[in-house]
Amino acid sequence: MRKALYNILLIFIFSFTISPLLGASSITLSTESVEVKEVVDQENQQHGDSDQTHDQEEAHHAPPGWTVIPFVMLLLMIATGPLFYEHFWHKNYPKVAIALAAIVVFYYLFVLHNTHGPVHALAEYVQFIALLASLYIASGGIMIDIDKKSTPLANVILLLVGAIISNLVGTTGASMLLVRPFIRLNKTRIKAYHIIFFIFIVSNVGGSLTPIGDPPLFLGFLKGVPFFWTLEHNLLPWAFALALLLTTFYVFDKRNKSNYGLSDEEITYTNKIKLIGLRNFFWLAVVIGSVFLDPNVLDWVPAIEYDGQKFSFVREIIMFSVAFFSFRFANKNAITGNEFSFEPIREVAFIFIGIFGTMMPALELVGGFAASPEGSKLISHNTLYWGTGMLSGFLDNAPTYINFLTAALASQGASINNISEVVAFAEGGTFFDSVLDLKAISVAAVFFGALTYIGNGPNFMVKSIAEQIGIKMPSFFGYIIRFSIPFLLPLLLLVWLVFFAFV
Repeated sequence: MRKALYNILLIFIFSFTISPLLGASSITLSTESVEVKEVVDQENQQHGDSDQTHDQEEAHHAPPGWTVIPFVMLLLMIATGPLFYEHFWHKNYPKVAIALAAIVVFYYLFVLHNTHGPVHALAEYVQFIALLASLYIASGGIMIDIDKKSTPLANVILLLVGAIISNLVGTTGASMLLVRPFIRLNKTRIKAYHIIFFIFIVSNVGGSLTPIGDPPLFLGFLKGVPFFWTLEHNLLPWAFALALLLTTFYVFDKRNKSNYGLSDEEITYTNKIKLIGLRNFFWLAVVIGSVFLDPNVLDWVPAIEYDGQKFSFVREIIMFSVAFFSFRFANKNAITGNEFSFEPIREVAFIFIGIFGTMMPALELVGGFAASPEGSKLISHNTLYWGTGMLSGFLDNAPTYINFLTAALASQGASINNISEVVAFAEGGTFFDSVLDLKAISVAAVFFGALTYIGNGPNFMVKSIAEQIGIKMPSFFGYIIRFSIPFLLPLLLLVWLVFFAFV
């Protein structure tokens, strides 16, 4: 446990020490291609024909197609490692992830002479791991013991409650708070599908109604999307998707007669719910409150202004502090009862170092095409739904959301860095069909995040917790083939048909 904690602390220290060296310009998520487009537009207005020279320079520094190879390699190794070379993978995945990320980062820094991409990737990673680590560790000190008989109805109620709570404490907070009670509730009949549907419902789809619910929606809020916009526009798709998922789960669970050799007569239930470690709810509240400490929204937050942008890691410092103190002063009975381990967050921390480091070229190439004149012609609420969705399943859904929102705004002549234009885009205003465009991006980024283990941060963590407890989970490909394709994709298709296809 101590070794895992030391590893995580080293990652945190590395993140904070390297960012000043790179000259971080912003903690917001964006891509070099989008920034280039905005600079070119400004130069065009101010200096006339100078944009042609600028275009040529930036084209020279654009990442070549082969730079996506490390990202593809990492995805393939995540998928095949636990199946075909398990011992090597579990021993060396941190080295593999860091090495592949280093190849891309060094190419950006020393060949392309591009600091923006690595800086943004680093800032995104720090935001990502600070939130996940603080919520994971703080919730690890809260033990919810549900001493009731596991029934399909009881499971459906818990999943529904988790989906609602995820809009208040985020999909990560709700997942970390409820996954262990959900596993304990089903201790006599637990199977992989319990965890998979938990990921579908609590870790992803559930958090569609507020900016707190899921990282992509929070980024939209920081860019100017009104706080209650998601509740107003995502409510019906949220209810529709949850109804179908919960019904499907109920049918699955109804057919599960497993009790691992134990009869109901051998088990005595008190039908009580016991909470241990209530003090850690305070730490969770601190994390949720600190989420809003963004210098681009609140002027009084200490920040450094660079290149017209403000950046500050005050929020992340608070979150890392919560991670330390919430564990240091946690109720030991809760820690023991939860079988708390640092291994899940350690695994997520290293795997996503690799993902954030290697996915820069993929996001930049996709975002650059979407923002180009050719790509803009293809933009509609339908292409935004499927484009945002499919990439959210295999890239992290937060930067994918920003890329497609940027492209959608650019296609309407608006800028993602102009809050008033983002507000007008969200409300419709003079922008044709823009409400439906934003709805497609928002719903797809959240819903499709459940498509793979890496689509959304909590997915991999829930999987890791389940495996630590001894539940045999499907592999990366197994998750997609056995669950995502037969159950999730039809749902996503129905959501598109009902809410977007014929509008």
